[in-house]
Amino acid sequence: MCSKLKNELPHVNQNDVETKDTADILQHRSLFMGFGSFRGFLDGFMGKVVKAMTIFSLLLLVCIVLGLVLKSIPVIRETSLGKLLFSSQWSPFKGEFGFLPFILSTMYVTGIAALIAIPLSLLTAVYLSEYANKNLLRFAGPMLDILAGIPSVIYGIWGVLIIVPFVRDDLSAWFHIESVSGYSILSGGIVLAVMVFPVVVQVVYEVIKGVPHELREATLSLGATKWETIKKVVIKRASPGILAACILGFSRAFGETIAVLMVVGNVVQIPKSLFDEGYPIPALIANNYGEMMSIPMYDSALMFAALVLLVIVLVFNVYARFILNRIERKIK
Repeated sequence: MCSKLKNELPHVNQNDVETKDTADILQHRSLFMGFGSFRGFLDGFMGKVVKAMTIFSLLLLVCIVLGLVLKSIPVIRETSLGKLLFSSQWSPFKGEFGFLPFILSTMYVTGIAALIAIPLSLLTAVYLSEYANKNLLRFAGPMLDILAGIPSVIYGIWGVLIIVPFVRDDLSAWFHIESVSGYSILSGGIVLAVMVFPVVVQVVYEVIKGVPHELREATLSLGATKWETIKKVVIKRASPGILAACILGFSRAFGETIAVLMVVGNVVQIPKSLFDEGYPIPALIANNYGEMMSIPMYDSALMFAALVLLVIVLVFNVYARFILNRIERKIK
């Protein structure tokens, strides 16, 4: 019976099976090669898109600089560049545009903010990364995010309600200074320091956490205390990132407008003390652009002010990058 069933089964040719398998393999290979060529095309296309976006970003900066330069040419032709930068005479109706008070006010406010914010930010980041427990970190992280996201006008209102009276009533009394309004470059620096603080802390915290744990263990095994390890190993290793965090924070601080405008006093003068009013460049542009355009050369003067602010920020970033490269070479 078995031989009968065997005889009734259809005969299968081995050559036919091999030919069919080969055809299937070739078909799948051709499909795979077609998909692979599409992936290669897509990869090359996306590479070109990314390259084009990078070039666009660079050209955007060039276009901004060129636009400000072209808009500033009328006032530069009318008044010498030296007089614009180093004169303190500001009378738009007479065609006198001396930007020295605005430049110095910008530098003073940002410098005060840096002196306050950088040490506090660094110590806070060190504590959170090296000493704080998990419960405190779970609370501090969201709080820093909230502080970083608060609109600048809220900081300005807080400065008017809290910082200005504090400077007027308390700080001025400690330094025996009378007739102080509270609206000063010191108030602007304090408000700006509080605004920059969460940004710098968050970046420095991530940088310090990125230092390999083995470095800490090796230093501790040699008999160093925890603070010595932090000071001589962790901070030294993280110094490029710390400097980059400060650059990031204070590049924003140079152009901060609303909060500083509300507490700095907006008086055109060269500040002679921390309690004097000032008038930073961003406040000048925000207060006057669009309202005084009927005055000849005023539009061009404000564009020149924007150009000066941009140059200050670019010089600050280039110099900080130079210092950062030197630090990185010393570490390596």
